[in-house]
Amino acid sequence: MMRSIFGENLFDDFFGNDLDLFPALPGSKALYGKHAKNLMKTDVRETENSYELDIDLPGFKKDEVTLELKDGYLSISAAKGLDKDEQDKQGRYIRQERYAGTCSRSFYVGEDVEPADVSARFEDGILKVSLPKREQERLPQSNRIAIE
Repeated sequence: MMRSIFGENLFDDFFGNDLDLFPALPGSKALYGKHAKNLMKTDVRETENSYELDIDLPGFKKDEVTLELKDGYLSISAAKGLDKDEQDKQGRYIRQERYAGTCSRSFYVGEDVEPADVSARFEDGILKVSLPKREQERLPQSNRIAIE
């Protein structure tokens, strides 16, 4: 049995259980490796006047995150760059788990939401987005009388 380093097996990338045919190829799960599924976890909360989204973006800075509202979809994307020097001041890297790449997620919020109505702030690795709640059109009430 192979000993693990930093809580992971050295050969996880080659012999994973995710049934990828070639998981060691570049570009496969490029940002954060097998932990990519844990990125952008989102809580959606409904209040009386708005919908509140809390999106986890650990390790990202405010200037690496963008929001865009287009055709009723709110798209959140985060891009991270990393200088890939093969050697640091102390020696060469044996294993490097930090990568460069992007991740994104989209939510349908409706065509009537305007960008000026959306507010967002980023603090402590959490993006907090507030969307106004629109009053839904009521269907006309029926004036029919039941026949017995």
